Amino acid sequence: MTTLFPDSVLLIFCKAPVAGQVKTRLQPALTASQAADVHSQLTRLTLDRAFQQRLCDVRLCCAPDTKHPFFEQCAKAYPLLLSAQRGVDLGQRMLTAFSDALSQYRSAILIGCDCPSLSVADFQQALTALQSGSDGVIAPAEDGGYVLIGLNAPQPALFEGISWGTEKVMAETRCRIEQASLSFHELARQWDVDTAEDWARYLLGGYIDVADD
Repeated sequence: MTTLFPDSVLLIFCKAPVAGQVKTRLQPALTASQAADVHSQLTRLTLDRAFQQRLCDVRLCCAPDTKHPFFEQCAKAYPLLLSAQRGVDLGQRMLTAFSDALSQYRSAILIGCDCPSLSVADFQQALTALQSGSDGVIAPAEDGGYVLIGLNAPQPALFEGISWGTEKVMAETRCRIEQASLSFHELARQWDVDTAEDWARYLLGGYIDVADD
């Protein structure tokens, strides 16, 4: 199928929606089962956005592997490829995904599956920036992290020794970008769904109904 960016790929990181293992910070406002359902719904929203326009190939990077029935359902519902995340921490898993992808494509962008503010326009802007000569592209998050990163070549320094899961991630990454003298295009700041407050904000946006247990 023809895409606007045939030499690029969108990598979507996603955990299997196992109750008690995903979106745990939504508890106790939601039960473990409801939190897992939220994770599934956010993933489907992300995939809908990814295929709203045929921008580029899409790869769903699954954890702990590709065998969960939810991932199989996604592969049937959307024209994507499944791959397993590999690495001992988030940084290593992201770097490995980029290294694999960039051995096949000129550019790659990587996102999670819980950022409802990311739009197809953001994806297109990121891909355009990479095609236009930027070394990378990044979208900071309100919580101090980032929700999208794109590269034209693997950059190990951006993924090693970062304080993942803290409000320091974006600041540390900016420092690494500057130290490596990389040219990065920065997108508008975004927000993702991590806490009960984020979930309430999401519902107020009118995206979906409250998850049923």
